[in-house]
Amino acid sequence: MVVDELTDDDVNRIFRALADTTRRDIVRRTLVEEISVSQLADLYAMSFAAVQKHVAVLEEARLVTKHPRGRERLVRGNPERINQAQRLLDQFEQLWRSRIDRLDILLEEESN
Repeated sequence: MVVDELTDDDVNRIFRALADTTRRDIVRRTLVEEISVSQLADLYAMSFAAVQKHVAVLEEARLVTKHPRGRERLVRGNPERINQAQRLLDQFEQLWRSRIDRLDILLEEESN
């Protein structure tokens, strides 16, 4: 299924990235404000390298962007990519609701 030109690989990357609690938390934090990778590392009980790997997975999925400011690397959430994922989920919801509506119609016909 393609939403706003998302390929199957894009969709896989997005949902693989969002499947992890730490990565979801990083996205949540970076949608509110830019934060450096070192500041992020201070927030979690894991190494700086582990946090960098989480950020790399999010970058690959285009859920966050990273840019330099001096010696720091700032991470910023990408709300448009989150919106693309939401629109994909909305399409699935429409599909499920349509099927439930058809099932309701069939059950109504059976009871008459």
